[in-house]
Amino acid sequence: MGERRENPGENFVAITDPGSPLVDTAAELQFQRTFLNQPDIGGRYSALSYFGMVPAALMGLDVRKLLERARQAAQSNDIAFSLGITMGDSANVGRDKLTLVLDHPLETLGLWIEQLIAESTGKEGKGILPVNGEPFGSPEVYGNDRLFVALSLGRGSEETRAKLKALTAAGHTTVYREIAEVYDLGAELFAWEFATACAGWRLGINPFDQPNVQEAKDATKEILSSFERRGHLDERNKIAADDLVAVYGNDDAPEAESVAEVIRRHLATIEPGDYIAFLNYIEETPEIDGQFQELRTELRDATHCAVTIGYGPRFLHSTGQLHKGGPDTGVFFQIVARDDIDFAIPGERYTFSILKQAQALGDFRALLKRGRRVISIELQGNTLAGLATVRAALRSHPPHQ
Repeated sequence: MGERRENPGENFVAITDPGSPLVDTAAELQFQRTFLNQPDIGGRYSALSYFGMVPAALMGLDVRKLLERARQAAQSNDIAFSLGITMGDSANVGRDKLTLVLDHPLETLGLWIEQLIAESTGKEGKGILPVNGEPFGSPEVYGNDRLFVALSLGRGSEETRAKLKALTAAGHTTVYREIAEVYDLGAELFAWEFATACAGWRLGINPFDQPNVQEAKDATKEILSSFERRGHLDERNKIAADDLVAVYGNDDAPEAESVAEVIRRHLATIEPGDYIAFLNYIEETPEIDGQFQELRTELRDATHCAVTIGYGPRFLHSTGQLHKGGPDTGVFFQIVARDDIDFAIPGERYTFSILKQAQALGDFRALLKRGRRVISIELQGNTLAGLATVRAALRSHPPHQ
């Protein structure tokens, strides 16, 4: 246990932009330290700023050494430039599903790369879809819309290298990157930021804005305002239900005889070059994630489509931008579960559960407004039992490519 202090604020530090409300909160509660970040750095490009370096220092890393590797990479950025050109040019010819193959010690880097690429490039009907965490397969399970980028700490596994060679031999585009030690992550972070900017240039879009992120935020605010006035969330168009699952669609969607029929109809909209996305407003546990990993592999093998998994509301500032602003190639399954435990939000008339449900509904409406193919599936009882029902329906109606 840490030492208790008379002023609890001394146990906190703040990392924020100048002029943010957190600056005033930190001063009022006498935080131990406030780090004011350079305000013109976008959040997803801030890994080498205070937002990334303060946690790195607290972990005991040599921040000077980490930043020196980044500085060296910035002075000789041929590799980063080449990666960016490959990403952008591949997307322009239809290989717009950037599939990350990350060595185990580097797996969590994928979440940051996912946000960096999706939020930076997914706009104006264009974009690169990062596929993070998908189990690595053999060449025949993939369509011709992939770009594979592998990254290892050290040489990596021989199995991964063999699979990459097989993909290359089958005509897929592959890139292999290797870092020698953990401090080379400084150079790697710079490389991905620079490469993403270059890819945006090749796509003809601005990689530094995120115009569609606000749509889901605005829809959520509207829903919460309605809840405060009326005391309940807005009704949705329920098109099928059973004891464990209810499925909702757009206002014009007809009723179906069963949950399985709705899922079959939704899967039937898949075309070559599409991707399937699970937008999960449920707790991320090893058991639940394991279910989705098995499901995504089954769907990929059956459809040859990339399958992504996101947990909300986190992905709203990541792939959420690409879902709405990128190409209309996504087939979306929003998964929402009821909360067994809820907490009040101080100063608000709604709870954390209501806030989560409003965020899910706001995201759903924003996707519908953009004409995206989306259904919302509510797990009404036991989450794992409901997921088993959904998985059985998906498994029994695989689309034929």
